[in-house]
Amino acid sequence: MLFNSFVFLLAFLPAALALHALTERVRPDWRLGLLVGLSFVFYGWWDPRFVPLLAASVLLNWWVSRLYLRAPGPWLIPLAIALNLAVLALFKYLDFLTDLADLIPGVDLARPGWVLPLGISFFTFHHIMYLTDLRAGRAPGFGLTKYALYIAFFPQVLAGPLVRWSEIMHQFDERPYDRPDAAERVGRGLMLLTVGLAKKVFLGDPLAAYVNPVFQAAAAGKAVTAAEAWQATLGFTFQIYFDFSGYTDMALGIALLFGVVLPQNFDVPYRATSLQDFWRRWHMTLSRFLRDYLYIGFGGNRRGLGLQLLALLATMTLGGLWHGAGLTFVVWGALHGAGLGAGVLWRRTGLPMPAPVGWVLTGLFVVLTWVLFRATSFEAALAIYKGLFGLTEFGSGFKWRALLPAALVALVGPTAWAAVHRLPPRRGLAILFGLLFVVVLLKIGDDANYEFIYFQF
Repeated sequence: MLFNSFVFLLAFLPAALALHALTERVRPDWRLGLLVGLSFVFYGWWDPRFVPLLAASVLLNWWVSRLYLRAPGPWLIPLAIALNLAVLALFKYLDFLTDLADLIPGVDLARPGWVLPLGISFFTFHHIMYLTDLRAGRAPGFGLTKYALYIAFFPQVLAGPLVRWSEIMHQFDERPYDRPDAAERVGRGLMLLTVGLAKKVFLGDPLAAYVNPVFQAAAAGKAVTAAEAWQATLGFTFQIYFDFSGYTDMALGIALLFGVVLPQNFDVPYRATSLQDFWRRWHMTLSRFLRDYLYIGFGGNRRGLGLQLLALLATMTLGGLWHGAGLTFVVWGALHGAGLGAGVLWRRTGLPMPAPVGWVLTGLFVVLTWVLFRATSFEAALAIYKGLFGLTEFGSGFKWRALLPAALVALVGPTAWAAVHRLPPRRGLAILFGLLFVVVLLKIGDDANYEFIYFQF
């Protein structure tokens, strides 16, 4: 069920909150087990076929952690991580690898066409973070219930944010409604949920109407005018931001309702004045994962400039491949790796970069590379690029009125987290957010809902 669906907002979430509050009061020792059960119900609602996969993944990795703590063999955790990645590769990359193999003359393999289990990338990365830290001596062992909740906690199981065990495990031991700020947390959780819904419904989703037809036309081999290309590219730039950051706001808000603080994932990324700054603000938890578990693993900046540039390129290329099983994603990631490397070289020169110039250059780079991220093929991306660089007719009808509100909010507005925590608790504010929530419900309707873009990753 989608966060922005009636079944979630009007049935699952109220029932889950009521059960959680009752359990917390009557049998607090059952609370974590209840949250695990609710998380599996939420996950199974999408597709019950993959519930055994999630359960087996939790059980196997937890068993590996217990085995390692009893007999810490050097091969056990690397083997478990390799197995996790193999399962991810089977579901996510088998078609991609088959397509690559078919490029070899004389090879004609059929695509398996396996359905990608929702959230498999995210719960695989959670396993990897914990097992790596366990092997490094940074993580303790946990009971099965607590570990299962870390992996499957329903606000973050499908699309993150990526949560480190050290950020959340200690919170599971708290009595959330005994805290002095319990009521305030619930209030801010409801506000974050409402703001996230509003960002997706009122800012992100409407842009799809100006983005999808243009990219579909490009994919069909049709010429794209300059006006259409800029409209679709800028539209997607803001659509993916409001779609994903809106999801994150909802996830953070829902988690707060159950007494859990999840890490932020966005910090007004389109204000970044360098590509390094951008990745510190965009999908922050993934950036930290890539930095700590890939970039540093590849040597980071400790083995000379050449290896640092290669580490950046390899890290971001793998990050691009993670986003999608396609060569366009690989090139998108490689370009960002090359861009980060160029930033390293620039800083080595010691020359200053005025913030406005850095902001323009970073913005152009990010916007132009979003084309590869959104296009379904290099041919479609090329058609868009021809329009962007004025190699086609100029065209007309640029929908600037649709883009302007999204651009203003993305560039000028604070993050939802910051805004919600700055607002003082007032009765009038509660009424205002209540009205906004009702307006969002009236707007969405089940038929008008768009799935979240990041669910495909």
